Amino acid sequence: MPRIAGVSIPNNKPIEIALTYIYGIGRTSSRKILEKAKIDFSKRTSQLTADEINLIQKVIKDDKYIIEGDRRRDIATAIKRLKDIGCWRGLRHLRHLPARGQRTRTNTRTVRGNVRRTVGSGHKPPPAPK
Repeated sequence: MPRIAGVSIPNNKPIEIALTYIYGIGRTSSRKILEKAKIDFSKRTSQLTADEINLIQKVIKDDKYIIEGDRRRDIATAIKRLKDIGCWRGLRHLRHLPARGQRTRTNTRTVRGNVRRTVGSGHKPPPAPK
């Protein structure tokens, strides 16, 4: 497994998909990186040469993609700011509830602490014949 940006990416996947294993790189960013490095999207990770891997790392570094720890830190900082100013989204984050308008009456049961252990239709089975 080659390592790019401190992340081991899988061998058996196309490089376009394998790059998305790096936090902060999605399909669009992956395509842009590979276009700039002039590498075929469908090429498997195991088929890459050491020079191509180094070229991908160089493109990620030169284009200043915010990935892994820096990306996680930025997101945590943004959420902390929302909590500190006391806005609606910040309060929703504080209460561990959905922040983007999703309903909570029937969904988010586990977040609200209303966990139902058994799954059933709600009807009692008919009585057994004697």
